[in-house]
Amino acid sequence: MTPPGSSQAAETEHFDDLYWESRSEPIVEDDAFLEEIVAGAELPVLLAALAAALRDTTFLHPDLRPPLTPMDTTPHPHGGMTAEQREKAALLALAGLQELRDKQVTTVDMLPDAAVRDILGYLTGGREEWFGMLTHELDIAPTKGGRPAWQFDEVARGRDFSALIVGAGVAGIAAAHRYAQAGIPYVLVEAGETIGGTWAKNTYPGVRLDTPTFGYSYSFAQRGDWPHQFAQGGEILDYLRDVARRAGVVDRIEFRTRLVRLRWVEEERLWEATTRTADGGEQVRRFSAVVSALGQLDRPNIPEIAGSEKYRGMTMHSQEWDHDVDLAGKSVAVVGTGASAYQIVPAIMDQVGSLIVFQRSAPWMLPAPTYHHTVSAAFTWLRRKVPHYAQWFRLWVILTGIEGRAHTVVAQEDWPGAPLSCSPANQELREFLVSRIAPQFDDDPDLLQRVIPNYPPGAKRMLRDNGVWAAALKSEKTTLVTAGIERFTENGFVDASGQEHDVDVVVFATGFKPSDYLDEVEVVGRDGREIHAFWDGDARAYNGITVPGFPNFFLIYGPNVGGTVAGSLHFMLERAVEYSLSAIHELLRRGVAALDVRPEALDRFVEWVDEGNRTKAWGQPYARTWYQNKNGRVSQLWPYTNIEYWDITDSVNDDDYEFLE
Repeated sequence: MTPPGSSQAAETEHFDDLYWESRSEPIVEDDAFLEEIVAGAELPVLLAALAAALRDTTFLHPDLRPPLTPMDTTPHPHGGMTAEQREKAALLALAGLQELRDKQVTTVDMLPDAAVRDILGYLTGGREEWFGMLTHELDIAPTKGGRPAWQFDEVARGRDFSALIVGAGVAGIAAAHRYAQAGIPYVLVEAGETIGGTWAKNTYPGVRLDTPTFGYSYSFAQRGDWPHQFAQGGEILDYLRDVARRAGVVDRIEFRTRLVRLRWVEEERLWEATTRTADGGEQVRRFSAVVSALGQLDRPNIPEIAGSEKYRGMTMHSQEWDHDVDLAGKSVAVVGTGASAYQIVPAIMDQVGSLIVFQRSAPWMLPAPTYHHTVSAAFTWLRRKVPHYAQWFRLWVILTGIEGRAHTVVAQEDWPGAPLSCSPANQELREFLVSRIAPQFDDDPDLLQRVIPNYPPGAKRMLRDNGVWAAALKSEKTTLVTAGIERFTENGFVDASGQEHDVDVVVFATGFKPSDYLDEVEVVGRDGREIHAFWDGDARAYNGITVPGFPNFFLIYGPNVGGTVAGSLHFMLERAVEYSLSAIHELLRRGVAALDVRPEALDRFVEWVDEGNRTKAWGQPYARTWYQNKNGRVSQLWPYTNIEYWDITDSVNDDDYEFLE
């Protein structure tokens, strides 16, 4: 970690980026080499980086603005620039690199507001309504704004106030860092033995991101030297651990400490928290506020199958992978064909003797030929030589994901193609994806029919297709079973068609219970109401953050804020953390004890979100997906863009809250 008081530490704080790089390497290469680099660059990104480093936005010509043509499957290179635009942009980029080289420019500093607007105007095609959200992600914007603009001691010096943060995964690390920046005393408890949440628990073979790496990072920790275009699980875990170390969070975590009970003490306006250590010891403490960063994809979903007690082989869930189990030459069953199975099956193919894949529904797959690739040589050079290039690239990934593929999943009422598609655009997407799948199974028409999904694209999570899934299913080792599992036997399964399958190892790649928020924690709020009784199987929170009757209790990445075809996970959870801090600032400023969201505010929010979800593929009555809770309501997904979330979390609305003295 950078020593406190060093110039690097000061710059890190100034730019609000734990990975701030103060200087790039000088460019020494000749023009021919630079031409090759330009040919391999994402031109809008390079032009933005050059404009910032050279402090010259005049060559961001309006006629070279990327059109940001809507993506159906993957982002269009250069934001959909025409060939003529690319040719002109390449010449400008080459001239910019030459100028960087000749002037030996190796640094970039905070930009004037006007320059920020010019560059964002260029990148977004003039969409000013995006500027606020994108500025939040831009280190060198004076109004970046994620860092708290206030300090606890300045607002409430001497006041007895502390927060409990629960969970040291992606959300908990963000919360701890921001609360520390605000100077709010906090305690962070983590049930596991290490940092990382889902990335510490999921270590199965092949685990990696299925979203581009550069969109999966904090605004305050913009690592630039990622090795893979889609990061491996271990790389994400290393990143989270390093962020926590750089932020000074690690030494403040109480590991092997699980929150088991919360009780609101009305007369004292405090939360009484009972935590339990791994050895069974319990501790009761009181806190002014509680921040739940427990996440969604944490509790394994293992189906109840008759006769499971009879099975004599090895079983494990993908999140609880036993690396001591040797799969070499074994007969292995993988139950499920979702995201984890999609990674596990190709990764273990070379080891196993035989493989049985139990499929309930086939996955849709987006083209991703570079899914297992490292970043390009051109990108690596640009990151090293052009100041802040990697961070501009990260902004570009986030920017192009604002609308993402949202237009492809908008449902049309009474669409005749249902339930296989939900609109003309969705039908076009279906036909395109089928045309990508078909050639991979052209020598096995029976298998092809079984791997084409019978639901609209986007109704369930879409996976990344680089050919390895098809190759694994077509292998002589593999049997794809679509009949379902009827029962266990001593040696394996009997499927619904009556066929027996003997296997040595069963891997449940059956996902999680994402709608069971706080399922292992008893939370008793005002008037003795328990939160699960209030939800009754339908978790709801205003802005995905606050729940009526549970004052000063904040959910980070709570109900209805997950993205699937658009948006940024890290933006959503960071924004929730910032909103919780705004709420705390408001009650401290007022000198009150707590704030409690009003039921009518929650009802208004849920109605709005439900209205949006009903217009999407996953919200149609014929869709069956884990996005829905047991009541059939879509309780996981955010149906809008990050821009709407930016807007609704911009401030704490007085009318939405009751303030408690």
